[in-house]
Amino acid sequence: MNSSPLPNGRLLPDSQSWNSSGSDEDLDAEPGLGPHGGVAEFSGVLSKWTNYIHGWQDRWVVLKNNTLSYYKSQHEREYGCRGSLCLSKAVITPHEFDECRLDISVNDSVWYLRAQDPEHRNQWIDSIELHRAESGYGSESSLRRHGSMLSLTSATSGYSATSTSSFKKGHSLREKLAEMETFRDILCRQVDTLQKYFDGCADAVTKDELQRDKIVEDDEDDFPTTRSDGEFLHNNNGSKEKLFQCLSHKGINGIDFKGEAITFKATTAGILATLSHCIDLMVKREDSWQKRLDKEMEKRRRVEEAYKSALSELKKKSHFGGPDYEEGPNSLINEDEFFDAVEAALDRQDKIEEQCDKSRLQRSNSLPSGDAYSTVGSHRFAEKVEEMVQSHMTYSLQDVGGDANWQLVVEEGEMKVYRREVEENGIVLDPLKATHSVKGVTGHEVCHYFWDTDVRNDWETTVENFNTVETLSDNAIVIYQTHKRVWPASQRDVLYLSAIRKIIANNENDPDTWIVCNFSVDHENAQPNNRCVRAKINIAMICQTLVSPPEGDKDISRDNILCKITYVANVNPGGWAPASVLRAVAKREYPKFLKRFTSYVQEKTAGKPILF
Repeated sequence: MNSSPLPNGRLLPDSQSWNSSGSDEDLDAEPGLGPHGGVAEFSGVLSKWTNYIHGWQDRWVVLKNNTLSYYKSQHEREYGCRGSLCLSKAVITPHEFDECRLDISVNDSVWYLRAQDPEHRNQWIDSIELHRAESGYGSESSLRRHGSMLSLTSATSGYSATSTSSFKKGHSLREKLAEMETFRDILCRQVDTLQKYFDGCADAVTKDELQRDKIVEDDEDDFPTTRSDGEFLHNNNGSKEKLFQCLSHKGINGIDFKGEAITFKATTAGILATLSHCIDLMVKREDSWQKRLDKEMEKRRRVEEAYKSALSELKKKSHFGGPDYEEGPNSLINEDEFFDAVEAALDRQDKIEEQCDKSRLQRSNSLPSGDAYSTVGSHRFAEKVEEMVQSHMTYSLQDVGGDANWQLVVEEGEMKVYRREVEENGIVLDPLKATHSVKGVTGHEVCHYFWDTDVRNDWETTVENFNTVETLSDNAIVIYQTHKRVWPASQRDVLYLSAIRKIIANNENDPDTWIVCNFSVDHENAQPNNRCVRAKINIAMICQTLVSPPEGDKDISRDNILCKITYVANVNPGGWAPASVLRAVAKREYPKFLKRFTSYVQEKTAGKPILF
């Protein structure tokens, strides 16, 4: 359908014609109206909040006939809409901070929508309000279009309809009102009759005055003579008789004025008596009506309170999980609710992991010798890798047990976890250090399973997916991975270089040492996106193999080896998660990770030849 934009941003069909009936109202129709006076359809692409997993998704939204519908795309309209809202009772709320967003709610259903720019959002709001006005909600012109004149017949007949139907339960009152109807009809007829009588009298008086004037003029022509006894002598033309004859009408139109007056008096007396009786009845029923009114008002008050309470609960449930109730600079969820939600989500993930019995395949890995991992390799990040390895070997192995800046937060058997609280611009950057001792495995084996991406899904439960962006050498790769989202926190992703190295011993008494170093880098094939918050990491796992001499001439077995693990993590999570939540999650998840991973390595190496 071809369309042309209106000044206010609405689309007006080219084929639209005004339904004119020749009146000025039709000629002054509002812009944006479609054929037959309806509002033109308005459609376009808006981003709609789907859920906390998929976030904002582009949808084709159509506004038509006071109904807002959305489709996955414009080309899928023929398959039917995916949802719709009637706008008659909808509440449209422009967002307080996001100038491109508007929220539309109907009872417990809420749509969160975002336009491409503020101007586009305003066009949608104007179009929605125009459709709501056309439907009769808030529009003065809708009265003109739908007709609001009442016929004179219905207006005048409304009295009798009301008087006979409003008191269905009061039979005596209804009967008296019926009598009032009868009296009214009689009184109207009597008034008409008396009015005719009075009109007739007025006409007769007018005619008599004219006739009298004519008789007087005639008498002046025949002036009377005076007799000797002083009496007047009149002529014999009969003028006196003419005068009395004109004034002596025998009734007007045959109306009995006295009888009509008596009847009129009786009718008015009956009306007054009936009105008095009606007043008495209503006074007697006033108390019962007042009681009923008080009872209904109390009932209404309780219902309104229950409605407000239920509506508040529904709004909480419908909004909980929306874009305003997740991690962000203007999040409406407080710190305690944020922590509770994260903890509940982590508990659910733990239960899923417990119920999911992963079949860990015994892979026959052909591992390169230690010499293959002792070189840096030649690639553009080689110097950075060497710098990171030397830094961790210098500082990460230092004992922090007596350092007052490090706090012991977890101690479980051989495992100890330390933390140093650091914040920068409100973001938690706490360095974390963990030490652990695992029997029956070597440092080479632990570092290999930590570095090898082929087995990562066997022990890593927090990663949603990952892929190798670039293989730099045999012992260095660039990895992009996204972590499972823990609502209401935003989803995180990380792009890092992972390198495994064997540290050359300076003397024969030094333990066999291996290190896996993971640190964030930038890569053109994995740019940041709007769906995830990009975290920055600098992590190292340093593993030292300690061997106790076997008894006698026995060969070294796994009972004679012990792996001392030092795990350090410096993570900048980005985003706006509360500091207390991040620290609580770290305290909970890091020990679980170490126990889960080391148990996995013990299971994988059990019964296999020792790999030094």
